[in-house]
Amino acid sequence: MNYFSSDFKLGILGGGQLGKMLLFDTRKFDIQTYVLDPSDEAPSKIACNKFFQGDLMDYDTVYNFGKQVDVLTFEIELVNLEALTQLENEGLKVYPSPKTLKGIQNKGIQKQFYADNTIPTAPFERFENLDHLKSKINDLKLPFVWKCTEFGYDGNGVKVIRQVSDLDSLPNVECIAETMVPFKNELAVIVVRNPSGEIKTYPVVEMEFHPEANQVEYVICPARIDEKVAEKARAIALQVSENFNHVGLLAVEMFQTQDDEILVNEVAPRPHNSGHYSIEASYTSQFENHLRAILDLPLGNTDSKVAGIMVNLVGAEGFSGNVIYENIETILGWNGVTPHIYGKKQTRPFRKMGHVTIVNEDMAEARRIAQEVKNTIRVISA
Repeated sequence: MNYFSSDFKLGILGGGQLGKMLLFDTRKFDIQTYVLDPSDEAPSKIACNKFFQGDLMDYDTVYNFGKQVDVLTFEIELVNLEALTQLENEGLKVYPSPKTLKGIQNKGIQKQFYADNTIPTAPFERFENLDHLKSKINDLKLPFVWKCTEFGYDGNGVKVIRQVSDLDSLPNVECIAETMVPFKNELAVIVVRNPSGEIKTYPVVEMEFHPEANQVEYVICPARIDEKVAEKARAIALQVSENFNHVGLLAVEMFQTQDDEILVNEVAPRPHNSGHYSIEASYTSQFENHLRAILDLPLGNTDSKVAGIMVNLVGAEGFSGNVIYENIETILGWNGVTPHIYGKKQTRPFRKMGHVTIVNEDMAEARRIAQEVKNTIRVISA
């Protein structure tokens, strides 16, 4: 099929920042794009050929959108699975497939998938709702990690339970209780795979988290770990990919334990925060490779050209309203520093508003500059 400067139409469910960054590459290749998002102010609206406003969880909305395109992908997992399944049954190429998405969308099902496929993961138990968990609390060892199985994102829907009273503020929804893992590092590996079976992994990245918001603050590539540990992490990521039989990108988040074992935490079947560094630091960005994969084109080189660190830009505490990026002019004067602004007009505490990539031949210097960026730029409101 001729994808370039043709009548071919790529549909994207979700119009957030991931879609906006993916659209940079569709524009580079002159591929027509249709985007569906519930918000009329979605960041992707300015960059696609046609924008449709609608509910991603509504069957008719998703189905009717899918009938207008030749290949359908998504930048958010919370989409109507029944509509995707029907579209696929009618011959539409949907990547990743609804079957893959079904195994990932619910964290309880996802964790059970790891257990059933002998993929190393932290011990866990599934519960119908919070009341069910409370009835079994004497069987659980404190502290543990509570996770709602659906609709969680960016640290929402996750809480460390250190005492029974910590459960009081949680919603009465389906959930899992996961054993706390004493880990050295939180790592991630992005795997890219096309329908023909060509598969590649990006280098292992290391993630540093904000202690309160449970959000990634820094992504460091390559991870500062032993090469044998990195090889093990990439091998496990490949195993996860092959078991899910996914097409496109799969971000595999992991823990490196104190004795250098690798445990899979969770996955995302789409471009991911842990791969944003690749826009500047890699030969082929995660977004371009997702596009290549879902169109069954040859995959690009996943190696890094240079050390890369990503700093997340999130709304500062105490500020809500029309966004202002304070001191952005300052960081624009620094070598190897590239800000990406997502296009969200309204900020609020800890909302992801953009990121900054720092590239440098020297990893230690890149990390130092990343800290300077974090200390200099602030996302506030008028």
